[in-house]
Amino acid sequence: MRATQSTPFYVASVTKAFTATAILHLAERGKLQIDQPVNKYLDGTKIHSPVWNASEATIRRLLTHTSGLTTFSRWCNTATDLQCNIDREIERYGVLVWHPGEVFDYSNLGYGVLGEIVANVSGETFDSYLQSTIFRPLRMRNCALPPSKPATQAAAQYDEKTRRRSMARVSGHEGASGLRCSADDLLAFGMFQLKDHLSPDSPLGSRDIDEMHTAQPATRGHYGMGWWVRQESGLSIIAAEGGTTDAYALLELIPAKDIAIAIVANSYSQLVSGLGRQIISALLPGLTLDEQPRRPDMEKLLPPPHAFVGMWSGEMATYKGPVKVLLNIASTGGAQSQIADLPGSTVSDLSFDHTHFYGHFPGKGGLADSPDQPFVIELDLELHGNHLIGAATFGPPPGKDGDQLPHFINLAKTRP
Repeated sequence: MRATQSTPFYVASVTKAFTATAILHLAERGKLQIDQPVNKYLDGTKIHSPVWNASEATIRRLLTHTSGLTTFSRWCNTATDLQCNIDREIERYGVLVWHPGEVFDYSNLGYGVLGEIVANVSGETFDSYLQSTIFRPLRMRNCALPPSKPATQAAAQYDEKTRRRSMARVSGHEGASGLRCSADDLLAFGMFQLKDHLSPDSPLGSRDIDEMHTAQPATRGHYGMGWWVRQESGLSIIAAEGGTTDAYALLELIPAKDIAIAIVANSYSQLVSGLGRQIISALLPGLTLDEQPRRPDMEKLLPPPHAFVGMWSGEMATYKGPVKVLLNIASTGGAQSQIADLPGSTVSDLSFDHTHFYGHFPGKGGLADSPDQPFVIELDLELHGNHLIGAATFGPPPGKDGDQLPHFINLAKTRP
């Protein structure tokens, strides 16, 4: 069956713009306060940290990816998969690796938690609340979380490299990346976000829409609430974008020109990911389209600052208990790591700035969360005196798609 403008496509992280809208809808009606701690609105397991004060992780900071949570993704076979349990995910991975309010770190788990808060506060399922407060008022007839609509109604998805049809799967964090919507749906939502034809039945008022589109503290000017923000040739461009190896979606707004651009695709390629810029160039010839980094690059200082050099020892927290970690950073910039009693590994793709260290090395079996297929362990650590604190994230090799599961790590310098 041919796709039409009404065919639902997987929109991945574009979902975050809808989740942020639902949260602000509850706030407008006095059901929650976005500057209150997240844990105030969680009925079950709470966000936690062995180092930081969890009460500083507010709803606003979840909305802006500055809560202290880090990279996370989980795929599940069905919406009822036991692995896709938000309480379990918070218990195992809902640990604050950064001091809340200081570091921008794009977190799917944070928006998964926000989806759970919508359900807790409203007394409805997350999908039901989106339907009643956003989709029906905006006449978005083909937007839903699975399994609300039969899978046969949605566009099939195809792997970008093999071109084979992908196996059916769902996001383990609905509020971050669970929705399937049509191009018509995205345009309807976009025109609402542009404040066209606002009415008493609209999901949000003008002030909260403006707040969503305004760069928030600690995001270095790149992120609002559920939306990326940037300036090009003096114009504000607001974007919600998502993609995997078998899907791509973009909703891009240019408020000053009252333009909304929606793109959906059932596979990923450079062609579809570049369409947004081509469309803007056609609509607004002469606009300078400067590249804008999604996450500010590290300075990649080599040799590393002296404070990083030496032997570091500590533990990585896993749901099966703590695991010993050693990290040796040489003055030349090389690094070696060892986890538990497994053989040591060379850390690759090293980056330093004055306070952060990043690198990755091949993962090995025998650890909690070790997948059956090849994987890497990414170290993202921040310097705090004689400690390196951050995350060791188990994830797929570069260019591959798969779960990304973070583990809190705290290392102390034992030898210069």
